[in-house]
Parts: sequence; C-alpha cells; structure tokens
Amino acid sequence: MTLKRPAKSSEYDVSDQVAVYIADALMELALQFEATHFAQIRRHYNSIAPRRDYDPSQLDLFGEDQPF
Repeated sequence: MTLKRPAKSSEYDVSDQVAVYIADALMELALQFEATHFAQIRRHYNSIAPRRDYDPSQLDLFGEDQPF
C-alpha cells in the first residue's frame, strides 16, 4: 500500500532521510537523558506509585515487595 502525502504541505515537511536522522538524534538524546537522570526518574515514579493497603485479615501470598 502506497501512502500519499497530503496536497497541502506544511512548514515542517522534510525528506524521509531527514526524518530518520531527526528521529535517531531525538532518540539518542532521550536515551542519554534517561541514563543520566535515571535515579531521579525512578524516585519520582516510586513517589507517585500507589501504596499497598495493610489489612491484617488479608493473607499475604507473595511476601513483601516481591519482584514480578
């Protein structure tokens, strides 16, 4: 199936090759940022993660903080 470009071009039209280069550069930037700031990102996600409610009548089948 051949995809057709819209008749009206936008100001952000680029060639396929340029689109790939930009996507690769952005991905590399995102990966470097994540590698540099991984601890901060993990702390943030851990701080907003829902906590398990403690209910003494509920059996604990898996123990504390078992990895999945």
